[in-house]
Amino acid sequence: MGDPATPPASELAAMAIIDGASLKHPFSDRVPVRSIVCRPDGGAGLAGNRVRAGGWVKTGREQGKGSFAFLEVNDGSCPANLQVIVDAGVEDLSTLVQTGTCVSVEGVLKVPPEGTKQKIELRVETVLHVGPTDPAKYPIPKTKLSLEFLRDHIHLRPRTNTISAVARIRNALAFATHSFFQEHGFLYIHTPIVTTSDCEGAGEMFQVTTLINEAEKLDKELIENPPPTEADIEAARLNVMQKGEIVAQLKAAKATRDDISAAVAGLKIAKENLSRLEERAKLKPGIPKKDGKIDYAQDFFARQAFLTVSGQLQVETYACAVTSVYTFGPTFRAEHSHTSRHLAEFWMVEPEIAFADLQDDMNCAEAYVKYMCQWLLDKCFDDMELMAKLYDKGCIDRLRMVSSTPFERISYTEAVRLLEEAVRGGKEFEKSVEWGIDLASEHERYGNLPP
Repeated sequence: MGDPATPPASELAAMAIIDGASLKHPFSDRVPVRSIVCRPDGGAGLAGNRVRAGGWVKTGREQGKGSFAFLEVNDGSCPANLQVIVDAGVEDLSTLVQTGTCVSVEGVLKVPPEGTKQKIELRVETVLHVGPTDPAKYPIPKTKLSLEFLRDHIHLRPRTNTISAVARIRNALAFATHSFFQEHGFLYIHTPIVTTSDCEGAGEMFQVTTLINEAEKLDKELIENPPPTEADIEAARLNVMQKGEIVAQLKAAKATRDDISAAVAGLKIAKENLSRLEERAKLKPGIPKKDGKIDYAQDFFARQAFLTVSGQLQVETYACAVTSVYTFGPTFRAEHSHTSRHLAEFWMVEPEIAFADLQDDMNCAEAYVKYMCQWLLDKCFDDMELMAKLYDKGCIDRLRMVSSTPFERISYTEAVRLLEEAVRGGKEFEKSVEWGIDLASEHERYGNLPP
């Protein structure tokens, strides 16, 4: 994917016989931009094919004194854009050239003139759809935007190069995670997201409760319809007493069955009304409490519940039944920290292997990390090139290094010894080094540990 070399003539010839129909998305009449521009020949072998393409205009400009327009259209299938040429006689160009405009077009793929960077372009014959934008209000301009700015425009940020690339990379890594474990005989286990367990005290937990909502609804209802007073309840009791006396008198006088039944029905209604009033009188505003503490017996699960911090506890029970398992899903930590190492929500991979030792665990972890790195190099090279260009120049080199280099392994004792030697040599750490401590990030990053 990252090799710019021109394919051999035999390969180009094979590409040339592909027709537009075979390139179509399986559930749409359009041809994804990736199917055109991400071929080894850049799409040149598709010249002459009639295709339908759809996407959003990244940039657009009118040329030839308004006789035609160049559009750079992207549909999110890859970082690259498809150059689209539209004549003024086909559609109003002033609407098409605005950044953010949604277009669906049909035309013929042609090889552009020599000297241009594009290998292929689409000459539009029909504009099927235009979703116009107001350039004065569209918040995603052509210029580079900060990630903080994009947080204020969440519904549009997937149209940017960075966020769409991140989405494709995350998609690839999620797929690769399942591929790795499935290829190695692991069973995927769905562990609960809402749980009553604090898995090994892994971190602060987000609580899940309906008590607050129920309390707010009750408070509002009590304001609109106040609870009964003592006088209301006493009047209801008196009414029950009177109805009971009437029933007794009718029975003593040997009244008709119909009269007695009617009186009994009236007594039943009076008792039900008293019961409702007494229950309603027990209602108190605020969160229910018992013995001075929140009464979680009144909560949805009748006990405290939380968003999971780890699926490890549940997946271990499956490891003790079906041997090799993993869970891969969202986890949550309610830690007030704003560093790159602490997230409120993230997806975590947790494998568990029965009948294995620490060496086996390390072998699995190393193989998984290498698999992930190689997968990105094989499947997302163009997106990683974008990351290298915009954010981290060495990311591709690191992926290659990690995917091809055996991991060094040392014992905890040896690691502490090397750190202690560094301290004696003048190295300073924020956290003192001694056998028994949990190694901190600064210790793990220390350059004198084996590479």
